[in-house]
Amino acid sequence: MNNYNKIIIPLISVFIFCVFWEWIVWINGWPNYKMASPSDLWPAFWKFRWLFLSYGWDTLWRTIVGLSLSVLVGLGFGIIMGFSKTMRIALYPLLVGFNAIPKATVVPVIALMFVGFHDMNTILIVIFISFFPIAVSISIGLSTLEPEYKDILLSLGATKFEIFYKIALPKTLPEFFGALKVSATLAFIGTNLMEIIEPHGKGLGHLFDSGKISADYPLMFAVLIALALLGIFLYYIVILFESIFAGWAERN
Repeated sequence: MNNYNKIIIPLISVFIFCVFWEWIVWINGWPNYKMASPSDLWPAFWKFRWLFLSYGWDTLWRTIVGLSLSVLVGLGFGIIMGFSKTMRIALYPLLVGFNAIPKATVVPVIALMFVGFHDMNTILIVIFISFFPIAVSISIGLSTLEPEYKDILLSLGATKFEIFYKIALPKTLPEFFGALKVSATLAFIGTNLMEIIEPHGKGLGHLFDSGKISADYPLMFAVLIALALLGIFLYYIVILFESIFAGWAERN
């Protein structure tokens, strides 16, 4: 019954949202060049279906690669800051300051620094946007590890690696997957920022920019919905991995 509810309830909420959206456009009498309605989106999807498939794949694989690398970067910073108070004090201000910089201002800088390397530029901006929540969650999880556990295991002859593998790592998994859910949605922001900026790029961001130039509002909203669907897809992939590796932490 619980699995049934996990499918039906989100579908009902999406249906209610679409009905409300359609009603808002209809009651205000907005034309589709001012505000597209859900009924305007399917023709746009069908008209540009091959571009949606091709550009959607370009956006998805760059996002997944960038997110995977951001996990490695976030884990690296998180482990360093979690086990070393000195490094935590030294690195936190730098990471917070870097994360506070609007990434929309960083995108043109990266695009100019690496002209012609569209895939690398896109993956870089995804890493810059996505690694911070992961680094913070891992750092907090490791730095708050109860010292009594360490003392008991060390007295029993456990090595530091065994303490990390058997105690610290499982303890941080719920925080890690919570941060990864946030990073998975943030990653698409980075991908599409770069796709919009790059003049000869590919991806849904480029398709959105084409719709903006031609004032094709249904196409623009269709791209936004496609991005939302990809974000939901990646989010539930993270949930799947969470249920496999940290299912023991879930509470009804």
